[in-house]
Amino acid sequence: MGIVRHFDICVIGSGSGNSIIDERFADRQVAIIDAGVGPDKLFGGTCLNLGCIPTKMYVHPADLAASVQHARDLGIDLTLDGVHWRAVRDRIFGRIDPITEAGRQWRTTGMPNVTLLQGRAHFSGLRRLTVVAEDGSTEDITADQVVIAAGSRVRRPDVPGAEEVTLHSSDTVMRIDELPRRMVILGGGFVAAEFAHLFSAFGVEVTVVSRSGALLRREDEDVSRRFTQSLSERCTVRLKEHLESFEQLEDGRIRVNTVGPSGPASYDTDLVLTAIGRTRNGDTLATEATGLELAADGRIPVDKYQRTPVQGIWALGDVSSEHLLKHVANAEARTVQHNLLSPHHPVATDHRYVPHAVFGSPQVAAVGLTEQAARALGITYVSAVQQYGDVAYGWAMEDTGHFCKLLADPVTGHLLGAHIIGPEASILIQPVLQAMSFGLDVRAMARGQYWIHPALTEVLENALLALPLD
Repeated sequence: MGIVRHFDICVIGSGSGNSIIDERFADRQVAIIDAGVGPDKLFGGTCLNLGCIPTKMYVHPADLAASVQHARDLGIDLTLDGVHWRAVRDRIFGRIDPITEAGRQWRTTGMPNVTLLQGRAHFSGLRRLTVVAEDGSTEDITADQVVIAAGSRVRRPDVPGAEEVTLHSSDTVMRIDELPRRMVILGGGFVAAEFAHLFSAFGVEVTVVSRSGALLRREDEDVSRRFTQSLSERCTVRLKEHLESFEQLEDGRIRVNTVGPSGPASYDTDLVLTAIGRTRNGDTLATEATGLELAADGRIPVDKYQRTPVQGIWALGDVSSEHLLKHVANAEARTVQHNLLSPHHPVATDHRYVPHAVFGSPQVAAVGLTEQAARALGITYVSAVQQYGDVAYGWAMEDTGHFCKLLADPVTGHLLGAHIIGPEASILIQPVLQAMSFGLDVRAMARGQYWIHPALTEVLENALLALPLD
């Protein structure tokens, strides 16, 4: 049996977990175990390499490409002369890839007390881990404290033909060499929404196939309905269709077979993008060897301090959180960091008001209860909807169909939820989040400060003033 190295702290994952270890841990021996993400096993986690950051770097040029028709509506003649896909792609990853490599190099040589172990980890005993490198070699380590920040992975379709055709996901589609002429996107959530915007803006004929009756079905029902209508004006949207199988055609295209309300359907396409969800990576870690059982939904259970039921084991991010969001993983990493440094004065992660945004076209952002959730829970609420086009800046933009919807307690005046669909939704939601987090009621928020006229924030101001409080 080989030597088993022992560490004070072991972090599994190089995404948000990587941010925990800084100079304050210089007196401790730390191991960071990283399996890498995507086909190239990239260091730094999903957000940096395959998710939030590169997708938004694509969304910005897509917004520019999609602005031509709206400019014409305002009396400005713009033309889209072409999309230089490789130039767009290479600009994005020409910036991201060096950051990824610099991060790996820093963890390799930057701190003498930190050891980077590259490979897949699984538990082989109580706070004992086996690391399997790419070449098949293994190393066993133990640690006093283990932080599981192993993230999640793309879910693959499990239907006939899936293994015989090339299926792209968010892991791979952003690095393709050429734009396809046609593509099918499977899924109706935020990943499908963002890529549908991106590729349709670049001139690809996009078909979105979703088993749900509406896109972004977890959003407030009014937002989901409006977004579905909006995307249907730019892409072919097929709802309530279930994936049946794939076929590889002789000309290189892929046939996607589905069954929907009208019976069987088939779509022949150059590229298939699967966006049917993600699976937490807890099931790859053999956690039962350390006495840690996964929850029914695959999450590693944690308390408000990010502690698992097994002493000395912590978890954060996608692997344990209800919210598969980078800003939540970052907040949970800060909690773990503090609690490792100050174990006698622990802090809890605040999950009361978790916002999210979808960077499609139109943008969507939300925090708190949807109207359908409030009804289902029997919560008394009032609501108000403010159209963008009915405030000065929205009117100047000739905006149609976008709105801000608020829900509030009619007695206390505290906001229960906010849902925005339209330009800059991801920014406009922030004052609502601040009010909810710090207990600012609707009356004080609306009347207790200036709202710049004629800024787009008047959409939020007027929605607040329209709430019919007691």
